[in-house]
Amino acid sequence: MGVFVIGLLDSLGVPLVGGVDALLIILAVKTPHVAYLAATTATVGSLLGNLILFGAARYGVRRFAGEEALDGKRQKFRLWFQRYGLLTVFIPAVTPFVPLPLKIFVISAGAMHTPVGRFLGVVLLARVIRYYGEAYLGIRLGEDAHGFLARNVWNIAGIAVTMALVLVGLVRWYDRRRAEA
Repeated sequence: MGVFVIGLLDSLGVPLVGGVDALLIILAVKTPHVAYLAATTATVGSLLGNLILFGAARYGVRRFAGEEALDGKRQKFRLWFQRYGLLTVFIPAVTPFVPLPLKIFVISAGAMHTPVGRFLGVVLLARVIRYYGEAYLGIRLGEDAHGFLARNVWNIAGIAVTMALVLVGLVRWYDRRRAEA
């Protein structure tokens, strides 16, 4: 239950740097038989917290800014975010590094009226990869799981950047095919 609450609070914006990740790895090392259950509850807590933050941003923009016409810069940002914005949600949601500001992009997704289903799908995929991966590492590597992540921080960051570039390439390819059709 603690992993659910920490996942919820962390995703709401309460600064608990690395709390969910550390707790998941510790649980996986100490009690491997509940590691995947803990990953599931962390995922559910994170989904709920991100959904609340997303909804608050969406409601706040509608409530306080209204739906009036956007100026040129805001409209360009909205179009850019509709095309690539969920990548900016996926990358920080999947990587366990502090400097990636997930909350800013969750708020942007809500403010830009990203479809809720697409937003939840992206966060779910990212959190499943991250939390189940950490549970797996904790089970397989034991006490060295934190050390493994620390030693491979640049490899993991490189994989995340590569994933982002591949996804941007796929979006552009899809846009070109759609424009040709």
